[in-house]
Amino acid sequence: MNVPVLAPRCSLQHYRTLVQLNAHLLALRNANLGRHVRYASGKSIGDRRERDQPKKKKKSRTVFKQYDLKNAEQFSLCDAMRYIRAFEVGRPPDSPKYDLAVRLRTIKNGPTVRNRLRLPHAVNTSLRICVICPPDSKHAEAAKKAGASIVGEENVFDAIKAGRIDFDRCICHQDSAQKMNKAGLGKILGPRGLMPSAKFGTIVKDVGASVKGLVGGSEYRERNGVLRMAIGQLGFTPEEIQTNIKAFMSEVKKDIALLSDSITKEIHEVVLSSTNAPGFTLNGEFRSPNSPPTRDLSVM
Repeated sequence: MNVPVLAPRCSLQHYRTLVQLNAHLLALRNANLGRHVRYASGKSIGDRRERDQPKKKKKSRTVFKQYDLKNAEQFSLCDAMRYIRAFEVGRPPDSPKYDLAVRLRTIKNGPTVRNRLRLPHAVNTSLRICVICPPDSKHAEAAKKAGASIVGEENVFDAIKAGRIDFDRCICHQDSAQKMNKAGLGKILGPRGLMPSAKFGTIVKDVGASVKGLVGGSEYRERNGVLRMAIGQLGFTPEEIQTNIKAFMSEVKKDIALLSDSITKEIHEVVLSSTNAPGFTLNGEFRSPNSPPTRDLSVM
């Protein structure tokens, strides 16, 4: 007599395990399929899933990034000048210039520092200055004595319209401002940054004093949290460079103090470089124990 053999019954626990295993194998197959199946664009199913996911937005910085100076190598003024002069060997002493960069701790898109300074030891003495004022007036005479290279009204307007712009700075007396605006010089001088403006202090009452301030003076302006200015020629002595740096730093601190109380700007780093040399961070000292004599840094 044949007795039928019955299949063993599957427990509920075993059934659930089989269902989970089947779901896992199905997901694994789809994942492997997505790696090999690609659309006409060349992207796979997995790439499409990543694309559909929302991208995380990077938080933009509100202040300029600054580096920690604790472990950075810093130099005294004489040491920095010694290394810079090594990079400038063989070049004329009046061609390369020492440049000073002042890095500020400040916010982005805030008010910037901008000014003009006449250093105790002038760096650029070849500045050509144009003064717009009545040619036969006392103002024209004072401008010529102060060092202006071009003085006048109609003759200056005609030369500018003809494309002869033989000057680096332009100042206008307030009595000639109306004639200058009627002449329509803004389209020519504006893009070059030479158009006189009361906002920037180039439309003045005393043209003689303004010319004296420009001759040998230098302009500085904050860009991306950094102020840069030519601080001296390569033939300057360390004492002359030190005097110019002190005058520049003092003026920068005054400019920062004039800003609103809600705006904070602090000096983070001061770097000395030159036309062909890298920058050297200054530590605020004039000489170090290993610095060469200052007279050796004064002779080319």
